[in-house]
Amino acid sequence: MIEIANAIHEAGGYFYCDGANFNAIVGKAKPGDLGIDAMHINLHKTFSTPHGGGGPGSGPVVLSDRLAPYAPLPFIRKNGEELEVVETNDQLNEGEQPFGRMTAFFGQMGMYVRALSYMQSHGSDGLKQASEDAVLNANYVRVGLQDLMTLPYGVKPCMHEVLFDDSFLKDTGVSTLDFAKAMIDEGYHPMTMYFPLVVSGAMLIEPTESESRASLDLFVATMRDLVMSAKAGEKDRFEGAPFLAPRRRLDETGAARKPILKWVAPEPTKVEPELA
Repeated sequence: MIEIANAIHEAGGYFYCDGANFNAIVGKAKPGDLGIDAMHINLHKTFSTPHGGGGPGSGPVVLSDRLAPYAPLPFIRKNGEELEVVETNDQLNEGEQPFGRMTAFFGQMGMYVRALSYMQSHGSDGLKQASEDAVLNANYVRVGLQDLMTLPYGVKPCMHEVLFDDSFLKDTGVSTLDFAKAMIDEGYHPMTMYFPLVVSGAMLIEPTESESRASLDLFVATMRDLVMSAKAGEKDRFEGAPFLAPRRRLDETGAARKPILKWVAPEPTKVEPELA
């Protein structure tokens, strides 16, 4: 990464990093030391807040010395051992040239309280341990499945996510979507599917640091059972799944392209008169 950052800087550019997966390196590496100039540190996953409810959009945006003078108002500046909020131009130091003002600075306060509580309860050593456990758990799943499922970039250690492709489903008639929906019947929320886009039928599994070895063993056993079922030609288990969930398979593409944004009363149901 440092080599990439150096190449970008030599070309006059700036290096931006997505902080949504910060839980792979918390306590292990400093983004600034890697040459990163801008990074948003999302609170979801890494610091316990959920997706939705303002979680993904909340979190600090941190800048390197190269970009810090151009941070928009308001911003937080370190003054000795204290932190201060700079909200007006008359608070600026020499060299600070904000490029504008943000209208939504404070974000979702509930998410900040939750994340702060999580960080304070763990401490610096606990956050480092969480990163180590997240990476360990992902590699545990990788080793448990790599003989049946296919790794697009070969058998080697991963970070906090293990990525499989759909090669192992070739000629089974089962798609990545079918496989993921069948996981619901086994009590699991499906993994991220079809991402990253450069991997065919991608299945991105992220077990997180909080999973026990017992829960990982059960997950691996369930996944192995599903894979062997698909390879044995048991398509009925997958086509149309989930069968046991409160809702059957939905037309997610249609829902995304033609969203129904308001409730409409259903048509009255006609009741046939009883026959004598």
